[in-house]
Amino acid sequence: MGAILVAMPRHEDSGRIADIIKQGGIWDDIFICDTGSEVLRRVEDMDISLVVCTRRLKDMGYEELYGYLPSSVNMLMLSKDIRTDLFSSNIIFLQMPFRTADLISSIRMLHPDGYRKRASVKTERSAGDRETIDRAKTLLMERNGMTEPEAYRYMQKNSMDMGRTLAETAHMILSLGR
Repeated sequence: MGAILVAMPRHEDSGRIADIIKQGGIWDDIFICDTGSEVLRRVEDMDISLVVCTRRLKDMGYEELYGYLPSSVNMLMLSKDIRTDLFSSNIIFLQMPFRTADLISSIRMLHPDGYRKRASVKTERSAGDRETIDRAKTLLMERNGMTEPEAYRYMQKNSMDMGRTLAETAHMILSLGR
């Protein structure tokens, strides 16, 4: 299971929610964001499994943010009113004001392994994996007319959507490209 992102327009509010999550013994890997674009960057760069946010961030609403998130990322929406027109298995609404126990329970439901704390482990890619990723990018660039960032983003999005590593996705692209 990945980390938790807390995204609210006011940094102080995000800090309070993050503190509640940590004190509840749910997870140590908690990051705070102010904007939707920052959330998307972190989701792209890190293993994120849950975004806790409010209805509106500084640069976008939660519906737009939810539309950009990969299907593997769940969302806990903290809101004064409950929206009934957006149903998904990946989004849960928690009405404010809420009890701390309700927040903890909701997060545990969306982040099932969250009761186990774990240390953040950053793994380095092997030279072989980096070479495979570069070859797959080159293949996408040549065959599909993509730029390097477009090819990388394509591989990254597909790996996130399929729940695979970037190296596994690169292997798949190379095997299909032959």
